[in-house]
Amino acid sequence: MLGRGQTGSGKTLAFGLAMLTRLAGRRAKPHQPLGLVLAPTRELAMQIQDSLSPLMAAVNLKSRLIAGGMPYGQQIQALRSGVPILIATPGRLIDLMERGDVRLSSTEIVVLDEADQMADMGFLPAMKQILDTCKAGGQRLLFSATLDKGVGRLVNAYLREPVDHSVDTGQATVSTMDHHVLVVHPEDRDAVIAQISARQGRTIIFARTKHGADKLAKKIAARGVPVRALHGGKTQATRTRTLKDFKTGTIRTLVATNVAARGIHVDGISLVVHFDAPTDPKDYLHRAGRTARAGESGTVVTMTAPRQQRTVQQMTDRCGVKPVVTRVRPSSSELVTITGSQEPSGRPWIATSPDVKKRNSSRKTQNRQRSRRSQGSARGRGAATPTSRKRNKHVNAATSS
Repeated sequence: MLGRGQTGSGKTLAFGLAMLTRLAGRRAKPHQPLGLVLAPTRELAMQIQDSLSPLMAAVNLKSRLIAGGMPYGQQIQALRSGVPILIATPGRLIDLMERGDVRLSSTEIVVLDEADQMADMGFLPAMKQILDTCKAGGQRLLFSATLDKGVGRLVNAYLREPVDHSVDTGQATVSTMDHHVLVVHPEDRDAVIAQISARQGRTIIFARTKHGADKLAKKIAARGVPVRALHGGKTQATRTRTLKDFKTGTIRTLVATNVAARGIHVDGISLVVHFDAPTDPKDYLHRAGRTARAGESGTVVTMTAPRQQRTVQQMTDRCGVKPVVTRVRPSSSELVTITGSQEPSGRPWIATSPDVKKRNSSRKTQNRQRSRRSQGSARGRGAATPTSRKRNKHVNAATSS
């Protein structure tokens, strides 16, 4: 089956409920799952796991998250005990298959979520290898907000007379989403994005590269806005902590690459900003889909320089979007009206990542260990230590008396 729907329209529940209904109450043999959900990123896999876990408990099913950046041991232990459903990223799953810890010969339901993105990311050979080892005659489901030529070869090779369910046209159709293009002179870009970041409300800002996301986050933080960057170059601990802080409101601004553009659902995102305009209409739609979810309203802003305005217009035309084009300057009334921007505090905000905390904790542990070793060596040489000095004091007092 092929399924297509706007981001936030409930694709996870669409395939999840069907899988749980079919597998309800069944047990899996060690290393042989019955159902498999493939997702392109760890964040999306974790999101699927979080969404389906409460429903699995109701039908006596268990699942295991299989993704890179996480310890092998716990994943292998769960596979040995037998787990009916795996929610996995292609790379780690292939690793475990080659180690002999996963056998998919009993896997009768396979879901490829965001199938076109996995193909775009170069996972097409991995997806084929995985599908080739799954149980013959099983059910295959491909879901995405866009289904295009990137998955055509998979459809032709692995789906027999697939049913196509589509609830949109592959273009932006959400009526509660407002689209704007802000024409900004290059010298004003940093000031404008800092003022947008300081607004009240949850905001995602998209940058083109990992380096660009980190650099932009540092500039925004230097102006006094609590912000973190999210991309594939971060450790899993940092990515998990960043998403948690964004969901709980510890930070209200997130600078991300396309790693966050698909499948990551955070309630209440009211503004999406393309700091670097996307070149692919699919990227625009998936980025924009972080706001105006489940009936909520939201605003999507694309920043562009005057010279790139025509290119951005061509891209939005291909998306079926008719944005309002506005020239803005820092603190201009138009900028405030569209984005709710305000002047940041100007006091630099310093974030401590989980990696830094871990290193600091490790240094403290090492220092304590060195101190103990030094004291032990001192006692071995007969040097005075706090304990030996105290003992000698008592001895001298007794002798003098």
